[in-house]
Amino acid sequence: MSDPQFDDALRTLLPRLRRFALWLARDAHAADDLVQSTMERALAKRASRRDDESLRAWLFAILYRLFLDGKRRASRYALLMGALGREETPTWPSAERVAETHATLAAFASLPDEQRSLLLWVTVEGLSYQEVAGILGIPIGTVMSRLSRARRALRALGDGTTETPALRLLK
Repeated sequence: MSDPQFDDALRTLLPRLRRFALWLARDAHAADDLVQSTMERALAKRASRRDDESLRAWLFAILYRLFLDGKRRASRYALLMGALGREETPTWPSAERVAETHATLAAFASLPDEQRSLLLWVTVEGLSYQEVAGILGIPIGTVMSRLSRARRALRALGDGTTETPALRLLK
């Protein structure tokens, strides 16, 4: 049973999902796998989606959670292989080598996953703070403060400086 409107909406969001997955995974094949898994999950769970929920935000949430699950699974596997005495080669190439001539992109790629995701969702995809808060399941104020820190970190990396946290003396 297929809903043509739902299918069309999914098709129009594919390029955005792939772009986001590419920035998360830093590998075209891994990004394609993420998008495919997202589509499979969306099609399987479309009946459980609330009608008032934004389709775009819902799909980004699925993709992000799949990415995090994959990272956790990969780190557990690498830990297990390390315990067995086998070395695991990295599966994803470094984005810095690819974007060496683009200082801003290199700085962006070196940000933590959470900061990159926030910046992509708000600045590139145009999601509202409320939609991002819904994806992550956190208050909107937390989204705003994390986004502010992500922007500050990106500026510092672009300038070639690293920000050290201020230390306070506790008595």
